Amino acid sequence: MRSSDLSKYTLILAVGILFGIILSKAEVISWFRIYEMFRFKSFHMYGVIGSAVAVGIILVQLIKRRKIKTFNGEQIIIHPKQMSVPRYLFGGIIFGLGWALVGACPGPMFVMLGRGITVMLIVILSGILGTLVYGMLRDKLPH
Repeated sequence: MRSSDLSKYTLILAVGILFGIILSKAEVISWFRIYEMFRFKSFHMYGVIGSAVAVGIILVQLIKRRKIKTFNGEQIIIHPKQMSVPRYLFGGIIFGLGWALVGACPGPMFVMLGRGITVMLIVILSGILGTLVYGMLRDKLPH
C-alpha cells in the first residue's frame, strides 16, 4: 500500500469515527429517540433527518455546479433517476419497518456496535446477507 493510500484511508477512518461520535452525541442512535419518532412524540429525529436532507441538497448542488471531483480526481456524475412511485413506496415501507423493528437505520448500527450493543452484529450480518441475496436475485426482480 502506498503512503498516499494510507493517508487517504486514515482520513476516511477519522471522518467515520467523527461521524459516529456526532451520531452518538446527537442521540440519533438511541432506540428511545427512534421510538419517539415513529410514535410522533418528538421532533428531535425529524429535525436531524430534515437537516441532513437540507445539507445533502446543498452539497449535491455544489458538486454539480462546481464540478467537484473524487479523491482520485475522477469527475462525479449524478445521473437523473426515473421516479417509480410503487418501487419507492414499497422500498420505503420495507426500510421503515426494518428500522422500526431493529431500532436503527444502517449508519447508526455500526456506531451502536462500537458502543457495545453487540446484538447489532446480528443486524449488520443480516443486512449484508440481504444485500448478497438481492445481488443474486436482482436480474430476476421487477425494477
